[in-house]
Amino acid sequence: MKKLLEIKNLKWVFILSILFSLSSCLDDLNIAPKDDDQAISEAFFASNPNSYKQFLAKIYAGFVVTGQEGPSGQSDLGSSVDEGFSQYMRGYWQCQELTTDEAMIAWGESDNKTIKDLNFNTWDKDNVFTEAFFARVFFQIGLCNEFLRETTPEKLTSRGVSEELKTQITRFRAEVRFLRALTYYHGIDVFGNIPFMTDADVLGVKPVMQNREFVFDYLIKELDAIDADLAAPKSNEYGRADQAAAWMLKAKLFLNSKVYIKNDRSADALVAVNKVIASGYTIITDRKKLFQADNNSNGAQNEIIFPLVSDGLKSQTWGGMTYIVHASCDNAVGTLLGVDSGWKGYRIRKEFAETVGTDDARVTYVTGNTDPASIANPTVDTNQDAFLQGKKLTKFSNIRSDGAKASSATFPDTDFPLFRMGDAYLMYAELASNGFGDKTVAAGYINDLRKRANTNASTVTASEVTPNLVLTERAKELYWEGCRRQDLIRFGKYLSGYNWEWKGGVKAGVDLPDYRLLFAIPANELRSNSNLSQNPGF
Repeated sequence: MKKLLEIKNLKWVFILSILFSLSSCLDDLNIAPKDDDQAISEAFFASNPNSYKQFLAKIYAGFVVTGQEGPSGQSDLGSSVDEGFSQYMRGYWQCQELTTDEAMIAWGESDNKTIKDLNFNTWDKDNVFTEAFFARVFFQIGLCNEFLRETTPEKLTSRGVSEELKTQITRFRAEVRFLRALTYYHGIDVFGNIPFMTDADVLGVKPVMQNREFVFDYLIKELDAIDADLAAPKSNEYGRADQAAAWMLKAKLFLNSKVYIKNDRSADALVAVNKVIASGYTIITDRKKLFQADNNSNGAQNEIIFPLVSDGLKSQTWGGMTYIVHASCDNAVGTLLGVDSGWKGYRIRKEFAETVGTDDARVTYVTGNTDPASIANPTVDTNQDAFLQGKKLTKFSNIRSDGAKASSATFPDTDFPLFRMGDAYLMYAELASNGFGDKTVAAGYINDLRKRANTNASTVTASEVTPNLVLTERAKELYWEGCRRQDLIRFGKYLSGYNWEWKGGVKAGVDLPDYRLLFAIPANELRSNSNLSQNPGF
């Protein structure tokens, strides 16, 4: 069983979360607590020195669980949003994967209303999945803001907090600011302009909309400001952020700067990614361990810079790794992956299979599967029929590296590697392919990744390090790790220049209009906050 940050006073945390579970998720950013609620929280903090770490644990857990009971029950977001749909990682993953060639889900609309619009790139302001993710993003930000309000030096002194605990809380605050920055990064990536508020803003006022440029600049400043207070690389508890995680986030922001702010910050991205590569994390020898149930302790922790931690007993959810593992397979393959059922969900599209080929061990096809590559009719509301179309891959497993079973066959122990060194290597290669960095070094990184999975892999030379080659390498190394939509946009292949089956709702695939680079601001949020405006095209 994994060692997780524990939330020991769930009753109090539930009371706290109620402050954020009002009619609109945008209210989560800025709730003015009632006097009784304020008294409860003050009494709790004053009487329980462990409360600060418990609150920190709640924020980390917010990327994995959905409420106060696992796998469902007492949802953080109340009854207005489907709890399973609203799990953070599931929401982000679906936006990044189902909208591309890397995944297409076979489920019909009867139990998953509007899921086809992610498959077809036809989402609108009423899509229940993007609405749920929007709600989860701003619930997380609301929790971060409230933690920071409750841990100011003035409040800590008034409660008689010891100097030793104050020192710990300084680090907690830096981690929370990182988690808030990470969440805002996901927000601007998916929605573009977003509502924005921090702990410094006046309570009781609805947040205003800020554009990507404003939020981008804020995030870079935040990451610079917290650097000295974060733990050195590899020195924090597993699952908690350190300096390398912040450098990786900074590198991601700079790498996508041409998309986010129409300004190329590749030189800054190179500085940040070089710091990550020199941080002490490394690529491990046995790549399969990255995706197994004990990837917190089997050596994979030396490559995984920042995981979203799962535990089959302590962090049960119908989203997250439960969704990612079960939905990738049928029952027979599920047994091989260490889970008790397969949900017959997503598979790859024909063009992705053509891109990655069949001769790279990083791309693990289901042995013996003869399903056709083409998906002829994805709208059939019978999972059995639809899932039998499209090639099947596997990646994540709920079996330990020693072959032993995980703690649960329903809820995986496998952690999701949100940031890892293999990605950093390919980020460097991408920069080098565009004139930033050394192509010889980049070729070495690409070859290192190829060779650890393929003993006899062909190698690339410096002259072969091109954007197209790097994009293909990213597909092989990082498929189903929540990167594909962002990658295709950054490489200029999302709207046009590369089509895949059912892109735009047409079997052969069609070009997409510019506004499909973003998702719509949910209609319910526009109705609840007049400060917000809709993205163009919706």
